[in-house]
Amino acid sequence: MNFQVTVLKILVSYPDGFAVMEDLKRDMAILATSGRDWADRTKRLAARVPDLDIFSHGLVESISSGWQITAKGRAVLEFMEARPAATEPIQAPLVEEAPAPIVAPTQVPPLRQPPDRAKRRRERRREARERARANAS
Repeated sequence: MNFQVTVLKILVSYPDGFAVMEDLKRDMAILATSGRDWADRTKRLAARVPDLDIFSHGLVESISSGWQITAKGRAVLEFMEARPAATEPIQAPLVEEAPAPIVAPTQVPPLRQPPDRAKRRRERRREARERARANAS
């Protein structure tokens, strides 16, 4: 799992892009234990911007008891999530650019879930119950 991509994705899901540290830690823990799908996705996104550093590039600001994504952070995240054309070379927008104009945050759609995720979750829970019963015997 790529920490920096995960932070950007979490922050963009909050109103005004701001989350207190407790919420960030909780969401990070949930995503870190959600399986290979999330880890693979963050690695793919991070590969689009290999020198990603959310703090030194000004993508995230530390405000009082939490972090907030900046307009530049939103732009970089949109760049990472965009599908490149087959002939288009990948270029990161982190090279000294003028700051993007501040626009009203748009609602980010939730991550798509595989249709069989709930089924796998039920199976894992059933297997865990069976192991617990076997160990209790």
